[in-house]
Amino acid sequence: MKKHMLSILLTAFLCFLAKAQSTEIPIKIVSEADNEPLMGATVFFEALEKGAVSDFDGIAHFTEIPYGQYVVSISFIGFETLETTIKVPSDTDYAFYLKEGGHELEEVVLQSTRSTRTVQKIPTRIEFIGVEELGEKAIMNPTNISMVLRESTGIQMQQTSLSSGNTNIRIQGLDGRYTQLLRDGFPLYGGFSSGLSILQIPPLDLQQFEIIKGSSSTLYGGGAIAGLVNMVSKTPNEEPTFDIMLTQTQALGSTANIFYSQRNKKFGFSLYGSGHYQKAYDPDDDEFSNLPKTTSISFNPKVFYYPSDKTTIWFGLNGTYDDRIGGDINKIENGENGIHQYTEENNSKRLSGQLVYRTQLDTVSSLQFKNSVSFFDRNLIVPDLRFEGQQINSFSELTYARTLDRSDWITGANLYTSSFVENEDSPMQRNQRDITLGAFANTIFDLSEHWILETGLRADYNTDFGFFPLPRVSLLYKTNGGFSSRIGGGLGYKIPDMFTEEAEYINFENVLAIDKSATDAERSYGINFDVNYQTRITDEVGFSMNQLFYVTAIHDALLLNSVDNGFFKFENAPDNILSKGAETNIKFTYKDFRWFLNYALIDTKLNYLAGNPQKPLTAKHNAGSVLMYESDTWRIGYETYYTGKQFLSNGNKTTDFVTMGLLVMRNFKLGSVFVNFENFTDRRQSRFSPLVLPPHENPVFPEIYAPTDGFIFSVGLIIKPFGNEEHH
Repeated sequence: MKKHMLSILLTAFLCFLAKAQSTEIPIKIVSEADNEPLMGATVFFEALEKGAVSDFDGIAHFTEIPYGQYVVSISFIGFETLETTIKVPSDTDYAFYLKEGGHELEEVVLQSTRSTRTVQKIPTRIEFIGVEELGEKAIMNPTNISMVLRESTGIQMQQTSLSSGNTNIRIQGLDGRYTQLLRDGFPLYGGFSSGLSILQIPPLDLQQFEIIKGSSSTLYGGGAIAGLVNMVSKTPNEEPTFDIMLTQTQALGSTANIFYSQRNKKFGFSLYGSGHYQKAYDPDDDEFSNLPKTTSISFNPKVFYYPSDKTTIWFGLNGTYDDRIGGDINKIENGENGIHQYTEENNSKRLSGQLVYRTQLDTVSSLQFKNSVSFFDRNLIVPDLRFEGQQINSFSELTYARTLDRSDWITGANLYTSSFVENEDSPMQRNQRDITLGAFANTIFDLSEHWILETGLRADYNTDFGFFPLPRVSLLYKTNGGFSSRIGGGLGYKIPDMFTEEAEYINFENVLAIDKSATDAERSYGINFDVNYQTRITDEVGFSMNQLFYVTAIHDALLLNSVDNGFFKFENAPDNILSKGAETNIKFTYKDFRWFLNYALIDTKLNYLAGNPQKPLTAKHNAGSVLMYESDTWRIGYETYYTGKQFLSNGNKTTDFVTMGLLVMRNFKLGSVFVNFENFTDRRQSRFSPLVLPPHENPVFPEIYAPTDGFIFSVGLIIKPFGNEEHH
C-alpha cells in the first residue's frame, strides 16, 4: 500500500513539475517593409502541432508551451513564409519580421499606375494576371490573347464575324472601342486595327497583364472609358531564357512559338517569333467555315542598352502578317463556282516601333521619354465589295516622377496622332485624321497609416473636338490585417471614328464618313467601389475575396443609323448608355490546390431606346469555377463557365449555356508536355440556332452570341533548353 501511494505521489509531482516547466508566450509578427503589425498571420509549432493566428496587434498567443527548442513556421498571404527556431523560455521578446513576397499581388511591380508602389498601397483597383496564368492560357490558345481575356471576370470577347473571326473586347458590357489596349504602356491597337488586334497578339512573350476597369482616361487619354488592358513584355535577365512551344489541334491548327532573351552588364536583347497555320474548319457540316483558313507570322525583337545603373534605353519592333479567308468551304478549298461563291478574306500587315529612355535623376526623381510609330494595312474582300486602307499612328510622351516618403508624384505631356487613308480606288474616301495633345498630373498620398488618396487631372486638346478636362480621384482604406476597400471615379471621353463593332459587322459597306461638324465626342463618368479580404481559415487553407460594384454612364454615344438609299450614318445617341453591375471573385488555397470562383452581374441599358432595353449580346449573369492543382511535376486545371441568356438586336432572347475545359501538363527538367480539352462538352451556337441562313450563294449571318468552333483538342510540347527552374 505504501508503494502504491508513493507511486501516485511521484506521478503527481512529475505532472506538477512538467506544468511548472511550461509557459505562456506571445509571438509578434511584423511586416519588414513598414514595421506594421500583421493581423491574421499563422504561427505553427510543428513538434507540438499547435497553431495560433495573430490578433489586431500582430500577436499570436500560446499557453502551456513546455520548455525546450522548437521549429516554428510563420506564414501570411502576400509574404514569404518564415521558418525559424526558438527557445522556450527566452530572455528576449519573440518578434519576427516577414518580407513581402511569395506569389501574391503585393510583390508585383505594375506599370499601368505609373507608380513604384505595391498593389497593396495603390488606391486604383488593378487586376493582375501573372506569368504562370499567362502560361496556362497560352497552352489553351497559343495563337492570341483572347483566352486570357475571355476568362477574366466581367470581360466578354465579342466575335463580330463568323468568316474572319474578328473579335472585340468588352469590359462590363461596353463596346470594344471604350477599352484602351496598351503594350508596355503604348497605345498600339486602336482604330482600323482594333477588330483584328486581339487575334494578332500572341501571349508567349508577355510577362503580365494589368487590367483597370472603369475610367482611366486621366492617365492614358481618350478611349479608356470602360477600362484599359496593359500587356507587359518579358525583359532579359542575366540568366538566358529560351522557350520553344509547339501545338497541334484536332481542328488542323498548327502553331510554333519561340522566345529567347539574355543580358550582360551593358546590353540585353530579346527575340520572339510565332507562326500559325489553320485549315478552314467546319464542325457543323453546313459547308461554311467556323474557323477561317489562316496563315499568320509575328516577330518582336528588342534591344536593351544600360549605360549606367540608373539608365535604361530600349528599342523594339513588332511585326505581323496575317492572311485569313473564311466562308464557303468548297470555294476556299476547290475554287468552285455555282452556288459556292461567298468568301470573306482579310489580309493585314502590321509594323510598329517603340523607343523608351528611362533614367533615375536622383534618389527620389526619374525621367522617362517614350515614342512609338505604328503602321497597319488591311485589305477586306467579300463578293462585290473591297475595303482597303492604311493607318499610321504615333505616340510620344515625356513624364517626370518623384517619390517621397509619403507621396508619389507624376507629371507628363503627350502627343497622339492617327491617320487613316482609304484606298484611292474607293468611291467613298472615308479618310480620318486626329491629333490630340495632353498634359496630366497624378499623385498618391498617404493620409495616415490606413488611408491613401490618389488624385489626378488631365487636360486633352483635340484639333477637331476641343478641350477635355478629366479629373479623377480614388481612396483606399486598409487595415493591418487582410481587409481593404477602394472607391474611385473619373471622367472619360472618346473621339468618334468609323471603326465600331456595328460597322465591322456589315464590312463597312455603305457606311458614310463621320461628319465632324455634326458629331460630338462621346463623354463618360464612372464610379467603382470594392472591398477585399484575405485570411487563413486554417494553417493550410487560405481564403481571399473581392467584391466590386460599378456604374458607368456614356453621353452622346456614337450610333450607326440607317438613312436613305441603303446608307448608314454615324450620329450621337439622344440619351445615355448606362452600365452598372457587380463582380465577385473568391479564391481558396490548400497546399498545391487553388480554387477560383467568380460571378459577374452586367446590367447595361440603352436609355436612348424606348423601354431602356438591355444591350444586345450582353449576358446579364456570368459565372465561373477554376480548380487548379500545381506541383513541381504536374499542372492540372478544370474550368467551368456559365453564360446567361442574352438579347439579340431584334429583341429575341437566346439560350444560356455552360462550357468546360480540362488542361493536363507534365513538367520535366528541360520542358513540358500538355494536352488541353477546350470546351469538351462541345457547346457551340449551331446547337442552339443556325450560324448561316440562305441563300447559299449570298448567305445571311446571324449575330454571334456563343462559341462557334466548339470542342478543340490540342496537344503540345514546351522545350526549355536551359531547364525548367521557374516551375514550383
